[in-house]
Amino acid sequence: MKFRTDPASIRGSIAPVITPFTEEGAVDHAGLRGLIRWQLESGSHGISLGGSTGEPSAQSAAERIAALRTAAEEIGDRVPFLPGTGSHKLDETLEITAAARDAGADAALVITPYYARPTQEALYRWYATVAREFPDLPVVAYNVPSRTAVDIAPETVRRLFTDFDNFVGVKETTKDFEHFSRILHACGRELLVWSGIELLCLPLLALGGAGFVSAVANLAPSAVARMYELWEAGDFDAARDLHYRLHPLVDLLFVETNPAPAKWVLEQQGRIASGHVRPPLTPPTEAGLARIRELLAEGGDLTQQL
Repeated sequence: MKFRTDPASIRGSIAPVITPFTEEGAVDHAGLRGLIRWQLESGSHGISLGGSTGEPSAQSAAERIAALRTAAEEIGDRVPFLPGTGSHKLDETLEITAAARDAGADAALVITPYYARPTQEALYRWYATVAREFPDLPVVAYNVPSRTAVDIAPETVRRLFTDFDNFVGVKETTKDFEHFSRILHACGRELLVWSGIELLCLPLLALGGAGFVSAVANLAPSAVARMYELWEAGDFDAARDLHYRLHPLVDLLFVETNPAPAKWVLEQQGRIASGHVRPPLTPPTEAGLARIRELLAEGGDLTQQL
């Protein structure tokens, strides 16, 4: 919890690590530790677990809690840890968030409740409940309307940011880039905003974003972290070069539903024992694998860098 009292220091490439499963479908805790060690060796500036890339909706609360405890033990205080703790159920969200707090997480990443399509007032009350319940834990909203069918409005974020000292930021996973700007305009640059859209990670930094939580860090963690560092150092041309070099890997992630393509690549590279994804996801199809191999031939060099 080294960074819990200074959430403004949680910047850069926060890698949203996949949840590896065994061939039989159980959570692979040894594999998770190995992935986290690789991320740290590769220079990732923080670790997240349990966002969309981690298949949280296919896991029980107990499984998610056990995985975040494993991650917290492996990370220690080396980099910030921002586990996803949200659910479509409030009691479950509070249970997992409490476990994250107790495990030493530096902030809780709380997804907007999915399927129910709550109003903005309902979203405000949802996050207000979480913020009040955990006053000493920074809370970050996770806005991903493509998966939840609800979009948290800039005005709602501003209310929360104004009313609760521990509501500190938003992971924005929307392709509406105007939304990023309106969030920062409404709340000011003190609000921490991370991009969850791969091809908007670098552009967000120009608006004053804190960094990114990019799934492509599962394949090329060193390159993604380096892109942030180059921007911060003022080497904008080199940062842009990496942005464009990452394009094939970004496309690879979404050949079929994320994280199935990434898991297949990681299995082929020996970084996890199995590329198993839980239903309703399936492993990549033959047609998908053909396209994945093509894209890996274009951008695979970045997966080998340290």
